[in-house]
Amino acid sequence: IEYQWGCLCLFFVMSAFFSYNSLLVFQLVTYAPFTLFPTPVPKAVFLQALAVQTHYNTLVDKISQDPDFLEEALASTIAVDDFTGRLFRIHQQILKEGRSQSIVLGLNRSDYMLDQRNNGLSSLKQIEINTFAASFGGLSSRTPDVHRQILKMAGRLEESQRILDNDPAAGLARAVAKAWELYGSERAVVMFLVEESQRNIFDQRYIEYELWKRNIPTKRKRFDDVCEKGSLDQDKRLFVDGQEVAVVYFRNGYMPQNYPSEKTWEARLMMERSLAVKCPDISTHLAGTKKVQQVLAKPGVLEKFFPDKPQVVEQIRATFAGLYTLDIGPEGDKTVAMALAAPDQFVLKPQREGGGNNIYGSEICQVLQGVKESTERTAYILMDKIHPAPVQNCLLRRDAPLQISNCLSELGVFGVYVRQGKDTVMNDCVGHLLRTKSSEHSDGGVAAGVAVLDNPLLV
Repeated sequence: IEYQWGCLCLFFVMSAFFSYNSLLVFQLVTYAPFTLFPTPVPKAVFLQALAVQTHYNTLVDKISQDPDFLEEALASTIAVDDFTGRLFRIHQQILKEGRSQSIVLGLNRSDYMLDQRNNGLSSLKQIEINTFAASFGGLSSRTPDVHRQILKMAGRLEESQRILDNDPAAGLARAVAKAWELYGSERAVVMFLVEESQRNIFDQRYIEYELWKRNIPTKRKRFDDVCEKGSLDQDKRLFVDGQEVAVVYFRNGYMPQNYPSEKTWEARLMMERSLAVKCPDISTHLAGTKKVQQVLAKPGVLEKFFPDKPQVVEQIRATFAGLYTLDIGPEGDKTVAMALAAPDQFVLKPQREGGGNNIYGSEICQVLQGVKESTERTAYILMDKIHPAPVQNCLLRRDAPLQISNCLSELGVFGVYVRQGKDTVMNDCVGHLLRTKSSEHSDGGVAAGVAVLDNPLLV
């Protein structure tokens, strides 16, 4: 593949991704990294991932409403992981005071890889479900046009016509709009809670634009803004800088470093106590932890949430990879021994989001040897390593040479739900995301500088 292909594709992606020139002033901007060509994905497993998403939405929502389950599932983790522990204490305080808002908004993304063993068949295995700041719904809405154009220019017209339409940004915004509508105040804003320096701003902007189309006002605020200018009135309505907030859309707050001071923790508590709809609320945040994912894989747990729906249980469980506890006791001891005996067959996962946190290979041995006799090991879970089949592609990113690489892909599916009291108002699958990285990297997403945006070419 000649170098000019890369230059041509950069032109297409810049024109497709950045349509709003006024936003580029005073910004340091680069194009979103992407694959030169779309990646083949088996149609059957792709459709399986879409079909199960609404069940995952329901599962997350049910977990968030079950405080006894959350307390039991997270008991060992919150004892040793300070970050999860602090989140859980906010959850407990909200339960004690009583929830101020009956409207619940969920914007989730369930991530999978295709496990391909010796029989050559691919099976869909979940890596994790993201209940907090599930990203790239905006940029992935534009990648189909990029790859369609590239394939046309390459003379592959038939393949260009097989690139699927995909618009997660519109679906995510539709759910936010419904929550804003149910809140019932046209003057109240949707507040995007964002980082001080935001590398992924354009991804978020697409959702804002969709809200603007619906004449829904939005504001971008930081934790510092909420600390300095946030308050609750006597009805627990949230005001930031004098404006009432109908929906708090958290795009920041999922990592310990997002809370550099006690004031930021106080701001999180104030938002959770408020009448504003939170996305996610604290219970849904906890429902997305790795420990909850591991507990759900235990026999009989899914049946607790879907007692009369064995087909739903079967659909969800079919996507589970092997997940193992590291709690103190015989079962956890067995997990430690299993991981130390064959570390290349597993992934060690801490209770962290954002990519680049997982532990692989010989590093698993180093970590577990240090904590195997300590309760500190309960801050992790162990998961079977998924073995996808590599494909060849070119990864286009700034300041990187254009070359053919062996690549691995990860499929994400976006789901949204809105509940008011006991009534589910919306529960939809709204799009997909494909990310691809070189097979030499074990972990890391687009934001971590490892993976790039891609499109599935169904086969």
